[in-house]
Amino acid sequence: MTTATEVRPEDERLPLGKTFVYGLQHILTMYGGVIAPPLIVGGAAGLSATDMSLLVTAGLFVSGLATILQTIGIGPLGARLPIVQGLSFASVSTMTAIAQDGGVRPIFGAIIVAGLIGLALSSVFAKLVRYFPPVVTGTIITVIGLSLLPVTFNWAQGGNAKASDYGSMANIGLAGATVLIILVISRLFQGAISRLSILIGIVVGTVIAAFLGKLDFSKVGDGPIFSLPPVMHFGSPTFQIGAIISMTIVILVIMTETTADILAIGEIVGTPVDSKRVANGLRADMLSTAVAPAFSAFPCSAFAQNVGLVALTGIKSRYVVAMGGGILAFLGLLPVVGRVIAAIPYPVLGGAGLVLFGSVAASGIKTLSRVDFDGNLNMVIVAVSIGMGMIPVAAPDFWHAFPTAVGTVMHSGISAAAVVAVVLNFLFNEITAGNRPDVSVFAAAPDERGNPIPDGE
Repeated sequence: MTTATEVRPEDERLPLGKTFVYGLQHILTMYGGVIAPPLIVGGAAGLSATDMSLLVTAGLFVSGLATILQTIGIGPLGARLPIVQGLSFASVSTMTAIAQDGGVRPIFGAIIVAGLIGLALSSVFAKLVRYFPPVVTGTIITVIGLSLLPVTFNWAQGGNAKASDYGSMANIGLAGATVLIILVISRLFQGAISRLSILIGIVVGTVIAAFLGKLDFSKVGDGPIFSLPPVMHFGSPTFQIGAIISMTIVILVIMTETTADILAIGEIVGTPVDSKRVANGLRADMLSTAVAPAFSAFPCSAFAQNVGLVALTGIKSRYVVAMGGGILAFLGLLPVVGRVIAAIPYPVLGGAGLVLFGSVAASGIKTLSRVDFDGNLNMVIVAVSIGMGMIPVAAPDFWHAFPTAVGTVMHSGISAAAVVAVVLNFLFNEITAGNRPDVSVFAAAPDERGNPIPDGE
């Protein structure tokens, strides 16, 4: 328990300048992920360019406010950890299906109801924390990193599979140059410069892209410079039972992913995370989700790529992330600034993402290194859970023939791994009746002297 003279790692306060720069690095890391869902869903709903821009701006604004709530906290709201909140990718496929049938108004109605259901379930859901020991959290963190890698590979190739230069040597070379810059800075420098390796890599990579003619600022001047997010721009939400049921399932998936991210960031920061703290984080997540439709925004969730940034930089202060939330909300009021940042070429983001997402997987492996694999079925838990989590990555159509409820949960590798790991851990470790010391041939491999590897080594 923290005493009055001790400061938790996440409560560290840095000088204002460093806080701003490190916060900006967080936003540059996740900016593309925030603007993608509005563009995809808005396109499916057949919205005009003006309305699409509004969806993007609203997403930035709400994500910023949600991040501040999650990091700073108000009463029982907020995990008070360095967690970036943004529009969830888990809901995109469901929202797209709803949009194709009835536009965006049924989406907003379904989000409101599902968000309130999630808010009501937060305390109960958080009680599951005891079923998330290192063998579960390490597996989930590893899958989070691995499942994000296809995104960065797509970015590295150009981000648009229909483009003529998609997968070209120029695009991949630009991504490779960004990775090289990050590695060189990490190797040659220490302290603040090393911790800013991602930001410096993105900036230098963007400059290289400009010299290669891959930087397009032509759309920066389109639209207003300053704009307040309008309330209920698309009219009052409508409530359709089918849409609400589908969105509620998605919300449970988002809650699973957010729980995993809260536990992951706790492991990385090195701070205790109990069920109360998880519940506070889920409440902030679900309240942000329920309020988002008022500003024409979509469900929020913790962003896994920023978990990787915390692991990579070692900057654990929640105030840094809160600053990033303020920057994000400010960008939501200044669409022109957001359009400038959106001009960063995808290959540059792909290079940075390779390091970031790989760091998430590496953090999961580090957590698994503390697990006792001798004389138990922990190896089987990890093996099967990672395998199930990789199904959506390796075979995206694998679950399409299954009922919607199953497909919605299992189509997310993160939630699939979480569900499988929790269930197997409960069956193999929580239920101890009948367990034997030589329970499985899948025990951990012995060391070089033939001795079993003890816990923690």
